[in-house]
Amino acid sequence: MLSTEHINKDLKPIVKKVSQQKRISEKEGLLLYTKAPLALLGSLANSIRERTNGEKVFFNRNIHIEPTNICVFDCKFCAYSKLLRNKDEGWEYTINEMCEKITKYKEGEITEVHIVGGVHPKMGLKYFIDLIKEIKKIRPKLHIKAFTAVELEYMCRKAKVSYKEGLEMLKNAGQGSLPGGGAEIFHNDIRSEICKDKCTTEQWLEIHEEAHKLSMPSNATMLYGHIEDPIHIIDHMSKLRSLQDKTGGFNTFIPLKYRNGNNQMSHIEEVSLIEDIRLYSFSRIFMDNFKHLKAYWPMIGKKTTQSLLSFGVNDIDGTIDDTTKIYSMAGAEDQNPVMSTEEIVKLIKDAGKTPVERDTLYNTIKEY
Repeated sequence: MLSTEHINKDLKPIVKKVSQQKRISEKEGLLLYTKAPLALLGSLANSIRERTNGEKVFFNRNIHIEPTNICVFDCKFCAYSKLLRNKDEGWEYTINEMCEKITKYKEGEITEVHIVGGVHPKMGLKYFIDLIKEIKKIRPKLHIKAFTAVELEYMCRKAKVSYKEGLEMLKNAGQGSLPGGGAEIFHNDIRSEICKDKCTTEQWLEIHEEAHKLSMPSNATMLYGHIEDPIHIIDHMSKLRSLQDKTGGFNTFIPLKYRNGNNQMSHIEEVSLIEDIRLYSFSRIFMDNFKHLKAYWPMIGKKTTQSLLSFGVNDIDGTIDDTTKIYSMAGAEDQNPVMSTEEIVKLIKDAGKTPVERDTLYNTIKEY
């Protein structure tokens, strides 16, 4: 157990609980997040990573397809989407065009396609059911991870079906799981400032709960580093932790760093690497019922991702040979987010960890 001899007396009982694998409360979490030295958070997070996943760091071979960047919503932090009135700056892929992106790869060369994009009023539930069916025709074994809760809420509302009915229809067509996007920050004080017109916290949580009931696992995200305070971060994580207690349906937690390029919040400075490390380390400690913590490398950068492998992170997403523009358009370091399997393996090995290729559900495909 970690020595508490030189630790602030207010933190000692919290550190003891963490070391004994006991859950910490929101109040204890807030104190730990705001008062603990970075070295302490890192040490605790690293010990949890080792206990939970050993030295394994997971990745998969995937591509991202973004059907459109035209969106009916107006999120203040988004540099990516274009409202209908600005559609000359947008794109709309046809089902055939999206299928062509998949057929560029040989059978088995990729194991997952990740489909998310803007919320287009003409791309509804039937459209995406048809897309999934076509993908499954050409790649029956390919796992389809698709549609944020924001997209799902809109398409179910437009189709006048319940979330359960809509998800059942997508699952029957061949969809396997949900990504974690659209969560942003759950606390309404923040949500009302940065994304007030899209799905509510309650709707986001309900959609993921319904998916889990249908044996469709999902991911969970949090957008950090903008106008939120630590109390909002704790509130967000606590809501996710509670739903995970209830369903066990989340695969991984993915903190997403706010990037300030080309959006309505560009006046807000991005947080430092130190704050990234603090947030990720704390995530590994507080999110005690999430087995996996992912650093999404196209957003946060390859070097930072590699550093975070020593601070609780055990997954770095995938090869991403794709059209992903959500973060590159906002100023992310990697403007052309592509890494080969060999490059990912080297990045992980250079950090002293063991690369493991996984499928979407974290079944091991190959250990390097």
